Amino acid sequence: MTIKVLIVDDEPLAREGVALRLEGQADMQVIGECSNGKDAITVILEKKPDLVFLDIKMPKVTGFDVVKSVGVEHMPQVIFLTAYNEFAVEAFRINALDYLLKPINGELFKNSLNRAREQISKSRIAHRSKQLSSLLSAHDEHQSAAFTQNITTTANTDNAAITGNSDRMVIRSQGNVYFVNAMDIYWVEADGDYINIHTAQKSHLLRETMRKMEQRLQTHGFQRIHRSTIVKLSVISELSTSDNGEYEVILTNGTRLKLSRTYRDLLFEKLQAD
Repeated sequence: MTIKVLIVDDEPLAREGVALRLEGQADMQVIGECSNGKDAITVILEKKPDLVFLDIKMPKVTGFDVVKSVGVEHMPQVIFLTAYNEFAVEAFRINALDYLLKPINGELFKNSLNRAREQISKSRIAHRSKQLSSLLSAHDEHQSAAFTQNITTTANTDNAAITGNSDRMVIRSQGNVYFVNAMDIYWVEADGDYINIHTAQKSHLLRETMRKMEQRLQTHGFQRIHRSTIVKLSVISELSTSDNGEYEVILTNGTRLKLSRTYRDLLFEKLQAD
């Protein structure tokens, strides 16, 4: 029996290390490597590996996000990769899920592979789904508790940070909580199943649809200029046209965005109205 393996880690050396350890395993076939969670979701759903080495702490889309997006009922056998984290290790132990601490110990790696082989041969999908669901619940509770503690601390210094202001969005990313005001957003772009919210200081990746974001921002002076782009009208500095008649929207920070014919007339109307 050949076991198809996917390696997911944002560190090239970490991926290489796992791949090298698998070279001596005759029943293991590495079908791919992913450097981020977003690509991992696509590969898992398309190639359906039997086993995934999954890093927990990756930028934008974490290992937990991968499990949530794929769905615990569709996840293959997982060996989590993690730097030491008391909560994570304890959660894996409680839920009987396998994990490897970085740097990886050779003997523990072999033990994890043997356990994976056993689980895969038994095809205990329902049982694994229950384990993953329990782990995600524990993770969410942990994140929620940390968020509540952070809000309590912030409330002592900045009351505006916890108001229910509809102009303000709460974005959770990589264990942090960001409060983004609509007035601080320059533009929004579609990025696969996510959207990128661009401000002057930072960009935030958020799992949301363009339609919902457009509805949320339409009362704050934003206009859609392309099926994948929403922009704040007040930061448009000029419109540029090319020889073939195509327009670009140029923002005050120098960003150049494509203006599609579908939204061109409406944008002209909005700009003239302002």
